[in-house]
Amino acid sequence: MRQFNQAYINGRFVPVHGETVIHSINPATEEVIGATTLANRDDAKAAIAAANRAQLSLEQTGKAERIDMLRSLQAALLARADDIRDVTIEEYGGPVSRAQWVSQYASQCFARTADILATYDFTQRLGDGVVHKVPVGVSALIVPWNSVAGTICNKLASALGAGCASVIKPSELSPLQTEVTAQALHAAGLPDGYFNILLGRGEDVGDELSTSADVAKISFTGSTQTGKRIARTAVDTMKRVSLGLTGKSATIVLDDADLATVIPQAVAAAFMNNGQACIAGTRLLVPRQRLEEVLLRVRAYVATLQVGDPRDPATAIGPLASHDQYERIQRYIRVGLEQGATLITGGEGRPESIERGYYVRPTVFAQVRNDMDIAREEIFGPVLSILTYETDVEAVAMANDSVYGLQAYVFSTDVKRAQSIARRLEAGGVLINRIAIDPLAPFGGFKQSGIGRENGLYGLEAFLETRAIVTG
Repeated sequence: MRQFNQAYINGRFVPVHGETVIHSINPATEEVIGATTLANRDDAKAAIAAANRAQLSLEQTGKAERIDMLRSLQAALLARADDIRDVTIEEYGGPVSRAQWVSQYASQCFARTADILATYDFTQRLGDGVVHKVPVGVSALIVPWNSVAGTICNKLASALGAGCASVIKPSELSPLQTEVTAQALHAAGLPDGYFNILLGRGEDVGDELSTSADVAKISFTGSTQTGKRIARTAVDTMKRVSLGLTGKSATIVLDDADLATVIPQAVAAAFMNNGQACIAGTRLLVPRQRLEEVLLRVRAYVATLQVGDPRDPATAIGPLASHDQYERIQRYIRVGLEQGATLITGGEGRPESIERGYYVRPTVFAQVRNDMDIAREEIFGPVLSILTYETDVEAVAMANDSVYGLQAYVFSTDVKRAQSIARRLEAGGVLINRIAIDPLAPFGGFKQSGIGRENGLYGLEAFLETRAIVTG
């Protein structure tokens, strides 16, 4: 069993001062694979102090220096891509195809930001004034357990590109992924303190980051409930806040769609990352007149999905990340049945022939109403709800009938019609006839799915303040 008791502060791996120990469990085998001593508030203060010292020099760097740093980070992460893939499978249960994608995405974040930075102008003349885009300052980057290496690198690339030193707090449930990522970042040889990394709970490390007057910005990805707490705390020091929060995404299949092509994509959108994705399309809206055909195709396609060992390339759905996640999905399946939804496939318990691990049966409900819990709450597992509509207007209204608005999907053979639907959806991003996001497109949500945007140019500018100098 591996031991984790270090934070990365001021360019060095140092012992933490905390005393709380938690254990990591391989979700595929239920075996304990690690023990982590969590950082505490004193460690957070040390990391913030290191970032503040580094901020003075980082904000003075030019574009060429920052691009060099980003390229070094790109190479360093790419060199550890296989290790990132392997620990993502071991600790999180991500299927190898997903883990492989994450391992490549991590390095690509730095490459994309370097490319954007090369042509970005930090000054602009408007009227009698000159507008300067300047670093917001020390930034806290808070990362969820369902996408560790990729989210760390995406946020860090934007922060460094803007000239902001950072303190990174990944989920305390991800010590293996955090350690490998931290080692890779360290190998890039950046100056001390430009980034600092520690694992700790929200009530001490997270609270210190949210309340410290020496932190200028928080970039958080996680649940809406936690995001609201962070925002309330951050306002006392007027921190700039970016929040990527909960989703309950709708997939609208229009009546002219080619179901043979669309249904596999729609199911994949719902079950991506074992269903543990904020952008998962877990509400499938279909024309009522095509419901029976949809159900036949969904049932048949789900039956082809292999659930099992995440190391097997044939596996489509691996285990959920933890026992708590497993129990959460079981509860939602029961609630769906209690509230009158019809079970099409799946249900409670593990798949047949699987006796260990946090595996669930990929589950699909029909006859779902938009007021049911399974249609309104983020389940975070492979559970799909199918709803029906009569007209395009009704489909849009149903999709928008949610407190969330992160992502949406539209499928149609008529692109102009699909685009018309997309423009009426209350979502930060809409994908038409595809389920893969564009990493250069801004990413973020409407309503209670967040504040601000990440990725590409918008991600860079989220770490910049605007100063206008007008000369008489």
